[in-house]
Amino acid sequence: MAEFRLESERLVLRSWRAEQDVAPFHAVCSDPEVMATLGPVMSRDEVAALIARMQGIEAEHGHCFWAMVRRTDDRLIGWCGAIRGSVGPIVGKAELGWRMATDCWGSGYATEAARMTLDWLFANRDDQAAYAITNVDNRASRAVMERIGMTYLEGGEFDHPKVPEGDPLRPHVTYRIARADWQGQ
Repeated sequence: MAEFRLESERLVLRSWRAEQDVAPFHAVCSDPEVMATLGPVMSRDEVAALIARMQGIEAEHGHCFWAMVRRTDDRLIGWCGAIRGSVGPIVGKAELGWRMATDCWGSGYATEAARMTLDWLFANRDDQAAYAITNVDNRASRAVMERIGMTYLEGGEFDHPKVPEGDPLRPHVTYRIARADWQGQ
């Protein structure tokens, strides 16, 4: 399969390169500040397994949470893309997601990458809507969702089944954007 690649002025979203991408993505996923709203910090082996999982998802569906690379220095700064949701009210639906190095926060990269993903998703898949989930207290991700035109889904609150009971990261919310609303932007 040819490497997937989407480009904007500042970013590239591309297929994962396991050998090359494990170390820089591990730097992101082992940062306690990055993982504060996502879950425990990840070991190098866990990150390698996560990248392998994304490669499998991409092989099966043609999309995943792709590697996010900054064009100015070719640095892998995180991930962004879409998978098929597996929890809560989004099972089987297009789920957007992103994760990024702390030194890149506040730069607009997550919003830019999420917009690229929505453009690609609605041009290449027949989904009538895209969804995103996050912990109720993840204000930064909720702000990205709102900046790209997503709205809070009433009744879309759920406890994430992969997060232990009592963990403050367990309560989640869902955001949604319809294809028709995206085309109108």
